[in-house]
Amino acid sequence: MLVSVVIPVYNRPTLAARAVASVLGQTRGELECIAVDDGSTDETHAALASIVDSRFTVLRQPGQGVSSARNAGIAAASGELIALLDSDDYFTPDKLAVQVPFLLENGLDICQTKEIWMRGGRRVNPGLRHAKPSGRIFEHALELCCVSPSCVLFTRRFWRACGPFDTALPACEDYDLWLRAALTFEIGLVPRALTVKEGGRADQLSRKIIGLDLYRIQALVKLLRTATLGERERQLAEGALARKVRIYQRGCLLNGNPEEAQRIANMVGGRGESGED
Repeated sequence: MLVSVVIPVYNRPTLAARAVASVLGQTRGELECIAVDDGSTDETHAALASIVDSRFTVLRQPGQGVSSARNAGIAAASGELIALLDSDDYFTPDKLAVQVPFLLENGLDICQTKEIWMRGGRRVNPGLRHAKPSGRIFEHALELCCVSPSCVLFTRRFWRACGPFDTALPACEDYDLWLRAALTFEIGLVPRALTVKEGGRADQLSRKIIGLDLYRIQALVKLLRTATLGERERQLAEGALARKVRIYQRGCLLNGNPEEAQRIANMVGGRGESGED
């Protein structure tokens, strides 16, 4: 069964080439790799274009963001199974050889692997709160993004039900998708670290965008307005939204921005901690 691996790329020639090499070097050979160059302004496109392999394709689009790049890559993919990989991460050689049978033999539509965390060239241990859950993970997924894009593998059926990534969100687009997924699908976990995840660099989205909870709030508001939720799911989502709104508003007030605190209160239908009676 063909696996399509989609890699969104922006201005990372060396790292992106490493990511592609980790895909093309998989011990499981039935795959294609699609890199989507999202408007790079450096030598990234030339670095990708120099890779010669019949299983590898480079798409190019003007800078539209990671969600658009992933969506474009998946739209162009031929595989019945789809894996994602961020351009600064890479697979261990047996990642797909282990993960594909795990998905199929367990009758799953989506699963992820454990991961190795690297910071500044050194391995670090994730905190307990970052331990990956499995099964019906909706409650866990409300608090933080607990599915790593670079670790995930899913079926076309899953993508038709839950995709695409929301291009209106400049960040936390994966949090938004996994929340919707967790309402319907059991999410499996391969108990092996098969992806190497690098962090700590200034060019990462999580480092460049301040106030990520703003986009988690937007995702939760969207979920509550558009998804079909049971009573317990709605209560859990409303509780998570209230907690994130309080934290975000307090940050606004501490930084002398009551207008933003009030804007968020208005967005979620309450006055919150805007500082007004």
